[in-house]
Amino acid sequence: MPENKDGEKKQILLRLSASLWKELAAWAQDDFRSINGQIEFLLSECVKKRKKG
Repeated sequence: MPENKDGEKKQILLRLSASLWKELAAWAQDDFRSINGQIEFLLSECVKKRKKG
């Protein structure tokens, strides 16, 4: 996952609806990731896709 130059990750507060959280939790479990890891993975994939297009 992307990290800054120092190898430290930045923290953010993210508010999600209960229904979105449930969907992400189920998806994360299917992919053997934590919810945080799943969100980070999905955001990384979106950034890669954006850079290509």
